[in-house]
Amino acid sequence: MLLLNQTEVTPTSFILNGIPGLEDMHIWISFPFCSMYVVAVVGNCGLLYLIFFEDTLHRSMYYFLAMLSLTDLVMCSASIPKTLCIFWFYLKEINFTDCLVQMFFIHTFTAMESGVLMLMALDRYVAICYPLHYSTILTNPVIAKAGLATFLRAVVLIIPLIFITKHLPFCRSNILIHHTYCDQLSVAKVSCGNIKVNIVYGLMIALFIGGFDILCITVSYTMILRAVVSLSSADARQKAFSTCTAHICAIVFSYSPAFFCFFSHRFGGHIIPPSCLIIVANLYLLLPPTMNPVVYGVKTKQIRDCVIRIFSCSKDVKSHSI
Repeated sequence: MLLLNQTEVTPTSFILNGIPGLEDMHIWISFPFCSMYVVAVVGNCGLLYLIFFEDTLHRSMYYFLAMLSLTDLVMCSASIPKTLCIFWFYLKEINFTDCLVQMFFIHTFTAMESGVLMLMALDRYVAICYPLHYSTILTNPVIAKAGLATFLRAVVLIIPLIFITKHLPFCRSNILIHHTYCDQLSVAKVSCGNIKVNIVYGLMIALFIGGFDILCITVSYTMILRAVVSLSSADARQKAFSTCTAHICAIVFSYSPAFFCFFSHRFGGHIIPPSCLIIVANLYLLLPPTMNPVVYGVKTKQIRDCVIRIFSCSKDVKSHSI
């Protein structure tokens, strides 16, 4: 009788509860989150500024890095400001439409992040294995088309997921979601309908995008390793490996929390505390944007030289003004 009396409604809003079990610690958790977000915004905006204005960085490697920085900015900005509002001001309510929009941006740009990392691996493969043809293979039109194709791939695959979630039946409004942002699976779980399609389609997207990109990255680095090992000069091998260090770090920062979230939700949901899962889910969106500009700034000589030159010029200007 109770099931018969339930009526499907379109919820006007959801209540994002933050990190369950750690509500008293929200204010303390917010400080590292906020610090990492500030570093992410400043670092990625700084990289975009350098790549746009410095002629020495107008190369395919840095154009792909600019794509990664822009993707990171959107990815973390889609979630962290709302998370901080929950932690600081207890603004837990989110409109249903706003929730779907946030979900779209988060899932689209996490998929975009994986695609850009794959493109950067292909860039390193061409640079090391075909150095004489590097500039003729990776021309500006090719780079633009590759970036656009990666973005469209993410959009085309994510839009049906948002559409499916939008048309799920909900039996009440103002539903409590134990999360800091609108994740597709978290929203689907509070539906009173069958969410098997959401789970299967979400799994297919993850396997298709993640599996394809990881395969391309693995093949690229296998070919890179073979080419580098065949070099006769130790200095040449060292230089070739050093050009890949920052990208390998970016892969680790991006895929490590992604794998943890993917496998823990499906195989360890009853063992791992929900608070741990939600913290890692936030790090999944925050750690790569925070660390990528730091790693590339430290490991890439051309970027270091540009930063040093800018600061040297600013110091000279100040000294002359005094």
